[in-house]
Amino acid sequence: MKTIKNFLFLFLVLTCILTQAQTISNQQSPSLLEGKASDVGLSSERLARIDSMCLEAIQEGHLPGVVALVSRNGKIVYHKAFGTSNATTKKKLHKDDIFRVASQSKAITATAVMMLWEEGKFRLDDPISKYIPEFKKPRILDSLLSNGTYLTTPAKNEITIRHLLTHTSGIGYGMIDADERIKKIYNEAGIVDLFTTEKITIGDNIKELAKLPLHHNPGDAFTYSESYDVLGYFIEIVSGVPLDIFLRKHIFDPLEMNDTWFYLPQSKADRLVSIQTKKEDQWINYPITFYDPQYPIKGEKQFFSGGAGLSSTALDYAKFLQMYLNKGELNGVRLLSRTTVDIIMANHISDLWGEDAGAHYGLAFMIQNQKGEDSGGSGSVGSFSWGGYFNTQYFVDPKEQIIGVILKQTQNINSDQTGWKFPILVGQSIDD
Repeated sequence: MKTIKNFLFLFLVLTCILTQAQTISNQQSPSLLEGKASDVGLSSERLARIDSMCLEAIQEGHLPGVVALVSRNGKIVYHKAFGTSNATTKKKLHKDDIFRVASQSKAITATAVMMLWEEGKFRLDDPISKYIPEFKKPRILDSLLSNGTYLTTPAKNEITIRHLLTHTSGIGYGMIDADERIKKIYNEAGIVDLFTTEKITIGDNIKELAKLPLHHNPGDAFTYSESYDVLGYFIEIVSGVPLDIFLRKHIFDPLEMNDTWFYLPQSKADRLVSIQTKKEDQWINYPITFYDPQYPIKGEKQFFSGGAGLSSTALDYAKFLQMYLNKGELNGVRLLSRTTVDIIMANHISDLWGEDAGAHYGLAFMIQNQKGEDSGGSGSVGSFSWGGYFNTQYFVDPKEQIIGVILKQTQNINSDQTGWKFPILVGQSIDD
């Protein structure tokens, strides 16, 4: 009888956890639907310039394939695929094919963090060591010695949740870190930076990461980092459920993001686009390096990287962005309050990017200021954006109510210019 009571108590607790974060909203913004460009003040003739850009990039050998999506006022007016999805099979790329979105995972993880913050689970300036004790008393790298050991000095303050959200924690990014000393220390400690097919959990990885030295005192500088993997583990601790389950129940299911996963179900695996690079001027599928490019469909499938682990489609990611355009709501489901979205979009790094920077970093995105708008090519004040390791980008212009998503899958290709051209071509299509 006692066992049954314990089970029922556990079931009730889990049910409570899984039903609190998102709520029914008084607002009823519809899901993204297809519409006509002219009905939302865009020129179909000018949008066709995106076709030309994509076709030229493929013909000139800068890309093997690309999917682009544009929406305005909640209507998808452009959604096309060009090129191929696999260098070996030359399979035609489809607009519902699935891409590794890598660092575009960060905004989704930040959203989950802020959903839990709305429940009063923590303060943004709480030290992370309150929840992950291994981060207590952080230390800063002083010097790396020839024998592989290193000297450190005590940090002046603890790492907070806000530091993690803003990449100001001082944590590094291992194999893609700019500091060769940090790269070496992380590698020797066996830290997983991005992806793995091995039998490793995010919790085990983060506990090891917590033992390693920082770049600088928390809050002193902006250093792009593995902090969102720390936040992924933090979500698991605060919510009491694995990260993949939390995101599925509270973000993906409510927003009908049915093609967004850490690890793809077998039924979706054939839609995964191959990462490609060039060898002797020919496209080839990217080989295994410090990670296996097939991680979303093979291996142990238990490393849930909040910073880089998700795969998705252009449509799914546009739904997520539309929720932000709607100030936290989509299709009658509210994930975040309007007031919380405003907090996310605020400047949380002061002038760490420099007083003349055209943008600042909030709690999930890069957000453009007046200087950025005036420089041209990136939308209006308040536009927010980011991208991913495998050559994916997105931007959102709240003033114009426009979303742009452009997805590719390449590595070690420096000639692709579609990332900066795309926002310009979307912007010039406005005809109202």
